[in-house]
Amino acid sequence: MAISILALVGASVPAFAEWKALIADQSVNVAGKLIFATPKAGWNRSSARPSDHGERWTRDGLALNELTFFAAIPDGGTLYHTPYGATQKLPKFRSNMLATEIVELFENSNRILLNSSVFSVGAVEPARLGKHEGVRFAYSYAAQDEGLTRKGEGVAAIVDGKLYLVNFIAPEIHYFDRDIEEIRQLVATLQVRPSQAMRR
Repeated sequence: MAISILALVGASVPAFAEWKALIADQSVNVAGKLIFATPKAGWNRSSARPSDHGERWTRDGLALNELTFFAAIPDGGTLYHTPYGATQKLPKFRSNMLATEIVELFENSNRILLNSSVFSVGAVEPARLGKHEGVRFAYSYAAQDEGLTRKGEGVAAIVDGKLYLVNFIAPEIHYFDRDIEEIRQLVATLQVRPSQAMRR
């Protein structure tokens, strides 16, 4: 598995990580049961999580496509677990962040995890995460010692003062273009669990 993928998700996938096939077109609880999403065929969920608030899916293996959900990150929380041996602290989410600052939070977190400055953010535009107003951003990177360029797209929203973010990444060649429209449809139809239910 490419080191860039391991870094991007915040930690290597443990040898004991388990995968569970998801049932196509059936709503599933995601990331601590705070999001409901309806996948198409072929997706698998990992038991290894990028953070206490995250969950990771793949269709063909993490090196080929990765879909990550982050749910209800609180004020002062980080996107990822701090990687072992990191010399920099991961940036923290603030509940009063602007859309552009959320994108910067994602970018700076991944620069640290990749241990590289080669990370480029492209278009940033308004979008919806389910029914909630948010921001969509595109990015790309090519890790050191790896000739493969990867493309990604994230959609984020702040709901009840907490951060929700869905991120898809895949190689620029074939895999990103193959799946991105399906991912956008999933993001548009997912549901954030009502805040009243979160407090039960």
